[in-house]
Amino acid sequence: MNYTDEEYIREIKQNNESAVKSLYKIYFPMVRNFILKNNGSEQEAKDIYQESFIIFYNNIIENRFSPGASIKTYLYSICRRQWLSQLKEKKLQVSGIEDFESFMIIDDNEEAELKIKENCLQRMEASLEKLGEPCRSILTDYYFKKLTMQEIAGNYGYTDALNAKTQKYKCLQRLKRIFFEKKIITV
Repeated sequence: MNYTDEEYIREIKQNNESAVKSLYKIYFPMVRNFILKNNGSEQEAKDIYQESFIIFYNNIIENRFSPGASIKTYLYSICRRQWLSQLKEKKLQVSGIEDFESFMIIDDNEEAELKIKENCLQRMEASLEKLGEPCRSILTDYYFKKLTMQEIAGNYGYTDALNAKTQKYKCLQRLKRIFFEKKIITV
């Protein structure tokens, strides 16, 4: 059975197990997609979601959930924060998502801004796919894996770090052109 956010909160406080299970199932796909798109595995998505759902559940029980806040955005922000913390521990921080780390509670006015940022992330992923190799790998190695220019030069057969830096710059310019094209369609 689907409830409104207020009904879910009431049912969770009354320890309604079927409401908790229902809510748990509703938002997992959203979190799984986020984690899979940001250097995560299916198992990591399950683990992060479970940890985050426990935090969410405890916040409701302890009356730390703001009335009027959206369950979807609140739970999603907890999951994002948990995943970003795990990425930092692994030193796989994803640039472009760092600014979401400060979100814990997102009210309805901020939900539109979140959707805009998520759309930009989707456009960036589509742009990276369209960019092709070796540019995609060079930018991924530099920005996501945090490899040095010397390491990139060695991996891609450039004579030195300066040549690798020049190539990275050209790839970044190409990515910007692709990103700002109007033709990219996101789902």
